[in-house]
Amino acid sequence: MILPDHEIRKYLEEGKIVIEPLENKDVQIQPAGVDLRLGNEFRIFKSSTVPFIDTKKKGEDYTELIRVEDDKPFIIHPGEFVLGVVKEYIKVSDDLVGSVDGRSSMGRVGVSIHTTSSSINPGWEGHLVLEITNMGRMPVALYPGMRIAKLALHKLSSPSENPYNKRTDTKYHKQKGVSETRVYEDK
Repeated sequence: MILPDHEIRKYLEEGKIVIEPLENKDVQIQPAGVDLRLGNEFRIFKSSTVPFIDTKKKGEDYTELIRVEDDKPFIIHPGEFVLGVVKEYIKVSDDLVGSVDGRSSMGRVGVSIHTTSSSINPGWEGHLVLEITNMGRMPVALYPGMRIAKLALHKLSSPSENPYNKRTDTKYHKQKGVSETRVYEDK
């Protein structure tokens, strides 16, 4: 069951969901989800200096952190893939799972906000990292603070027995900012 707007507000009041800062509830809380805003950090890939991405090695050598001022755009070019981050810090309870999708307005200019990771595990918290791609034919200006994604919250039939915040093998729990892949930690 997907939580509707009035249950989202109730869960926020009860602390079962944390979304901070949630500066404009009337705009951000939608009928069946919460609009999330783009943060000001991006990771771009240095394809001109690195011949390939080795998934067995830590990735610090093939990305570069870019910080954009709040009133300045980040320009994403056709075919470009970057990592971005949402402005809000999110925490979900052990009986909820989240799903993140792009807003229709972004899709209509050719921008996708996730490649594969659209779900949030029960008990997870942190800043969501977006996998942003410009699939269009023109560059697109992305501004920090713009609504870029929608978070839908699904109620589980019962709380998870082993939520993300209780596991010992988590890689992205409580992540802050735009973190790189940690695929090299997979066992």
